[in-house]
Amino acid sequence: MPAKGTLRFIAPWVLCCAMGAANAQLSIGIGLPNVSIGINLPVYPELVPLPGYPVYYAPQVDSNYFFYDGMYWVYQDDDWYASSWYNGPWGRVEREVVPVYVLRIPVRYYRNPPPYFVGWRADAPPRWGQRWGNDWEQRRSGWDRWDRRAAPPPAPLPVYQRRYSGERYPQAEQQRTLQGRNYNYQPRDAVVRQRWQEQRGPSGRGSPGRDVPDAVRAVPPQARAPMPMPMPTQTPMPGPVPRRGADDDARKRAPQEPGRAQSQRKRQDQDDQDDQRRREPGDDRRQERR
Repeated sequence: MPAKGTLRFIAPWVLCCAMGAANAQLSIGIGLPNVSIGINLPVYPELVPLPGYPVYYAPQVDSNYFFYDGMYWVYQDDDWYASSWYNGPWGRVEREVVPVYVLRIPVRYYRNPPPYFVGWRADAPPRWGQRWGNDWEQRRSGWDRWDRRAAPPPAPLPVYQRRYSGERYPQAEQQRTLQGRNYNYQPRDAVVRQRWQEQRGPSGRGSPGRDVPDAVRAVPPQARAPMPMPMPTQTPMPGPVPRRGADDDARKRAPQEPGRAQSQRKRQDQDDQDDQRRREPGDDRRQERR
């Protein structure tokens, strides 16, 4: 698929990474406003893995277009560019910090190689030291030596981006939000990881407010339903105070201790006996004679 048009979404971003034996910090400017690299893909490209490399390439794109460690990489006009979305925004990557596995891509997978690639081995990486000079070669010493059996597996492709093309292709701020929701891969390369953290913000999970559901975020705060308040604990009210005339009935209904109940029964029996003696017939006759 030939490249068309001009990419309009170009934005600057900054990478910081450790370099050299002294572990010096280098600020890398990636991308300039209104810079075009000639890449404007109408749809998500087909990406094919390179055998033995943690890298994909795009055989149908008429450009040196790759995917490595969660980002897209393009080599053009003797510079490398990178983006977290397949159609940009792109940013230029300084030669001193291009990931080694990107530098190691064999010449045969460059779909639009520059003239100075002619004569270089197709199954070997480009001769970057010869092209970029001895100073670069000394700073990146060992970039072309590695154990091919220990190469990491390729990162998963962010295939969710296939849903966004043409007029639906998102702006930079929307890209961060969509990526935070749909792509949870954590880069291994220090340069890519630093860029990843800067893009996703301090929380590492996309733009601010990402964790708020869309349905809630769309409602103004004053229109949202208030949170329910907890119900206060109620203290049980005491029962009614018995009337004076109901004391005996209350005592009968109330449970009593064993000793107390026995004493009351004895007193009741004694009262019954006294009443019986007062009512005997002999006593009544004596009262009549008197």
